[in-house]
Amino acid sequence: MSIPRNWRTRQQRYSLKAEVCDNCGKTIFPPRDVCPHCARERQHWTTLSGLGEVYSFTTMYNAPTGFEEYAPYTMALVKLNEGPLVTAQLTDVDAGEVRIGMPVEMVTRKLMQDGDEGQILYGYKFRPVLQRTSA
Repeated sequence: MSIPRNWRTRQQRYSLKAEVCDNCGKTIFPPRDVCPHCARERQHWTTLSGLGEVYSFTTMYNAPTGFEEYAPYTMALVKLNEGPLVTAQLTDVDAGEVRIGMPVEMVTRKLMQDGDEGQILYGYKFRPVLQRTSA
């Protein structure tokens, strides 16, 4: 990923910035110029909670170029509480423990190291929601 593209997409990758359509009220992620639900152009920004659940998942054994060192790893479709489906890597969980409906939360993690200069690219991944005990 180029440095300019990395800079342009930083809000959606680091803080799950999305848009809400002013016409139909649907949450749009990743942001787009036109609402995919009603084809209108007016939207306003919102920050997603980063909470959701595993909608579907698979384990990648034959990783694409640049991700070989991470194989095997689990990719999931995460249905966010606000509605959008997000494709992301799961982290901090063994593949055998993943299940559909499992509550997850977004975390920012290293995605890869890019190019000869070694630019480190960060982005969102999801992990199981940490159980908290009340005192």
